[in-house]
Order: sequence, then structure tokens, then C-alpha cells
Amino acid sequence: MTAPNGESSKQIRSSRLCCPVVELRQYTLHPGKRDILIDLFDREFIEPQEALGITVVGQFRDVDDPNRFVWLRGFRDMVSRAKALQDFYRGPVWKTHREAANATMIDTDNVLLLRPALPRSGFSLENLKRPPVGSDEVAANLVVATICYFESPVASEFINFFEHTLKPVATTLGAPISAYFVTENSENTFPALPVRAGENVFVWFSTFQDSAAYKNNVAALSQSERWRDEVSLELKRYLHKAPEVLRLSPTARSLLRG
Repeated sequence: MTAPNGESSKQIRSSRLCCPVVELRQYTLHPGKRDILIDLFDREFIEPQEALGITVVGQFRDVDDPNRFVWLRGFRDMVSRAKALQDFYRGPVWKTHREAANATMIDTDNVLLLRPALPRSGFSLENLKRPPVGSDEVAANLVVATICYFESPVASEFINFFEHTLKPVATTLGAPISAYFVTENSENTFPALPVRAGENVFVWFSTFQDSAAYKNNVAALSQSERWRDEVSLELKRYLHKAPEVLRLSPTARSLLRG
């Protein structure tokens, strides 16, 4: 079987290792507590979740908010999500460390439930290797998430515009787009952990070698007539409000980085 772009379905499956369902989780923390949570998370919470079938895609410091911790985790589907989360949050690892983790947190309900916008637009993690437990070297890489808000579910017209116009122009100007998603509108299968209901979003992720590469891209976008006079104006036509941009610095053990 061959996909419309010439890829076989086997090739798409092999390159699309993660994930049909993704959570984008933004935590507001008590001042000064972020590194405490990151140390605990990187040491104790990655492998136990992945042993249950969860993919811990990445965990990050928000560059623009010292009290925000952002992370991504993926699941095979909504049914397995419910089982995996139940097993983790009722299991021994969380019970042992939950008081220490919860002591760092003010709010954990800022969660977007997502699915790939297209079969091939999820995170491809097959060539990435997570640093081992005990690693403390923080890479200079930057991951940038752009969250676009819509009044109604994202239409195929916008996805086509993104795929055939915005993405190639952004890539040419130095912003390689690694994955893009829309809202997963299924009922939350683990209501003990709330998600943001009633949201219609399109989220794309770009990766950069460092903050200088990101600044160069911002400058290139502002100087590009095509981006300014065509792409940006067309993007605004679709959106309910201005996009939210998260500049994310990967932790020492984040799988996703630049």
C-alpha cells in the first residue's frame, strides 16, 4: 500500500514511533522549586512510566517563566492511556515520591490533549537516545512550541495551508518543524488528571541548535516579505486569537531536544 506522497504505509509506521495521543503538560510551580522537580522527575519518573507503555517524549524548563515546567508524554490510544495512568499513579513509584513532587507544584491542570494532524506529523524519536540516569549536562538546544487557537475544530483547509505553505517557508527560513498536532477531542479517559476541555488548537514544534539559531530565525521571519505579507497574514485569518509561543530548554534527560 502506498500513501499519496509515495511513502508506503510500512515506511510511515516505522518513522512514526510516537504517538497517536500526546499530552502537552504545563505546570505552574512554587518559586525556586523547578530544579527540585526536574531532578526528581529525571531520576525517578521516566523509566517507570515507559515500563507501562507511556512514552516520555520530553521535559523542559520554560525559558520565559522560571516557575513553569513543561513536559510531553505519548500513548498508543485513549484506552491504553487510561490503563497506563491508573497503573502509574496507583503504583509504588508515585506513592513514594508524590509528596515531594506535589510540594513543588501550584497548578497541574494546564494540559492539552493532542493527536497528530496527519499520519506522518507526530514525533519521530527513532534516532534519539536518552541520556542515562545521573546525567546533569543541559544541552543548549531549544524546542519551540507554537499553539494556535481556533473557534471550531481545525479544518483540513488550515492543515493544507500549514503543510504546503507555512511549513516549507518556515523551514527555508531556519525553523525546522519536527511535529504538529490538533486537539484530541475524545473524552478524558483518566479524569483524576484534568485536561483543558473545549479547546480547538493546532500545535507545532520547531527545534533549534541553540538560542542564537532561534534569534536568527526570528530575524529572518521579520525580514521575509513572503512570511510577512503572505504567510503571516493568512495565518491570522484562521486564528481566534494570537498564537502562544513556548520557548523550551530540554532537561538533561529529555529525549526530545534540538
